Amino acid sequence: MKAIVAALLIVVSATTSAQLVSNKDQEIVIKGVSVISMESEKILENQTVVVKNGKIASLAGASSARIPAKALIIDGKGKFLIPGLAEMHAHIPPVDDLTPMKEVLMLFVTNGITTIRGMLGHAKHLELRSMINNGEILGPNFYTTGPSFNGMSVTSPEEGSKMVRKQKQAGYDFLKLHPGLTRPEFDSISATAKRVNIPFAGHVSFGVGVWRAIEAGYSSIDHLDGFVEGLVPGIENMHEQQTGLFGMFIADKADESKIPTLMKALQSNQIWVVPTQSLAERWFHPDYGPDSFKKDPHAIYMNSQIVEQWITSKKNLMENPLYDPAKVKNFISLRRKLIKSCQDHGVGLLLGCDAPQVFNVPGFSTHHELEYLVLAGLTPYEALKTGTVNVAKYLGVENSGVIKEGAVSDLVLLDGNPLKDIAQTKNIAGVMIGTQWLSKAYIDGELKKLQKTQ
Repeated sequence: MKAIVAALLIVVSATTSAQLVSNKDQEIVIKGVSVISMESEKILENQTVVVKNGKIASLAGASSARIPAKALIIDGKGKFLIPGLAEMHAHIPPVDDLTPMKEVLMLFVTNGITTIRGMLGHAKHLELRSMINNGEILGPNFYTTGPSFNGMSVTSPEEGSKMVRKQKQAGYDFLKLHPGLTRPEFDSISATAKRVNIPFAGHVSFGVGVWRAIEAGYSSIDHLDGFVEGLVPGIENMHEQQTGLFGMFIADKADESKIPTLMKALQSNQIWVVPTQSLAERWFHPDYGPDSFKKDPHAIYMNSQIVEQWITSKKNLMENPLYDPAKVKNFISLRRKLIKSCQDHGVGLLLGCDAPQVFNVPGFSTHHELEYLVLAGLTPYEALKTGTVNVAKYLGVENSGVIKEGAVSDLVLLDGNPLKDIAQTKNIAGVMIGTQWLSKAYIDGELKKLQKTQ
């Protein structure tokens, strides 16, 4: 009988089959794999995971697991299975053309990013979200903000309130706040957002400040924006131009004894934080020179004009008279301390790197962000939580961000153990998103198509 059943099984190597399998009725089995469930730091060894209809139907030891007939079998021996990762500060091109949007989505999916939050919205993104949900386009679970609230788009408190209501009615998931808002404009926006029940997230305008932002109830503060400025005595007497982006030029003036007070305020007001440390480490740090990105193997996925724009942006920053390499290194160090303090004080951290943005390529840079979180002092397990269970809690999505029976089948198969070396999240052997299995060969083929001529 066992021989008959075995003959019916479709056996697929996770490393050689150039497949995109999308079949709601066919079970997909990952056999003999080490599971990092994210319910604890313990590794469940030699497990068999059965997926059906976008859910994990069973999780059991390989010796006792029941393997359905006609299932697609993925060989997981020597590999590690983690929940799909989330990128909570992504950018999808804000254009009418779906083609560049689909390219960015593919960069995320092939890197094991199964959920994204787009942080610069466009009307076309609402259509894109529906197409993903309907299975017309392969892409991560997509949450989108509306068009930016900033110093140019918001002309008055009344106009800010109208924009909030308009975006709520349109069906966006979040509001995206950018710099340049006055205190009256921000107060009107935040108050209206609370009334109509739509969360707001993103930057903290200099005229608002982090303490008011916390009080107003940001859904998430991204980039650690306003944190450094909030620690600097006499900040109210400074001009925004002299502080630099995210307080880069005044970090040496920060009173670090105020960090616990900042953390207590964030935690007690349940403000989530998306550090985007990869952006700071690569764009701002003097050791990552203007031409460093040309040697990055992932530069091939970006248009050459964009690469040159990024290089120019770095050069312009370093040529700014206020840019002092030693002080910027201190700024980067302070950001790392703030990230570790968030972790130590129970402030919710969410994985996000702000790609595509200067020297950050969609998908690949999310893995860089994990490495920078570990560099800041988080354990690999704590870093993984920022892109799995923390995101599920933040979004209020049950049975997500973990591997257990009944959970959604957003999964990443790895060739190495990320709990020993967080960089192993880059060694992807396959991706499962809902009912769709992306083999290693399929991923490699799609990435090859996305390479740009340099």
